[in-house]
Amino acid sequence: MTGSVTPTRRLGDVELPAAGTWRIDPGHAEVGFVGRHFMLTKVRGRFTAVDGVVEVAENPADSKVSVTIEMASVHSGDQARDDHLRSADFFDAESNPTATFTSTEVRWEGNGGSMTGDLTIKGVTRPVTLTVDYLGYAQDPWDNHRAVFSARGRINREDWGLTWNMPLAKGGLLVSKEIDLELEVELIHAG
Repeated sequence: MTGSVTPTRRLGDVELPAAGTWRIDPGHAEVGFVGRHFMLTKVRGRFTAVDGVVEVAENPADSKVSVTIEMASVHSGDQARDDHLRSADFFDAESNPTATFTSTEVRWEGNGGSMTGDLTIKGVTRPVTLTVDYLGYAQDPWDNHRAVFSARGRINREDWGLTWNMPLAKGGLLVSKEIDLELEVELIHAG
């Protein structure tokens, strides 16, 4: 990607990625989630197999995002929990090997904004809004141009039919319904 590639541009006082196609670098992308165990302890997990494309438009609000997540790639630091998450009680990764996110609206101002899109898990599609930050640009040692983004949001997992739970003796549930999403993504300029 050497030569006349211009990987960034200025819009007002802000430097943003150049318009064009940017591919997610699966080796530097993480879709993380945080839930509560016993309604108290934070339990973190992540999906390590993430792929997708961002079409950055001249007007950032016209940009499009399409992401695919392999559900079997879930890792939470505990093999028994990971196996349970992959089971029919949660993601049913054998019958539903991927989840997808496709943007439907982008609002952008300065170095950040929000993105709403359709998140599909286990065949159920619901809208999700994420807060997005553009963290900057870097050129790697192999002359790839990279744009780095971070995003976060909150969902109710039961909206996607992820309803497995156990009541606690003194009230409450074993696993929280609300799940925080945390995304860190490097994009490589593809043209």
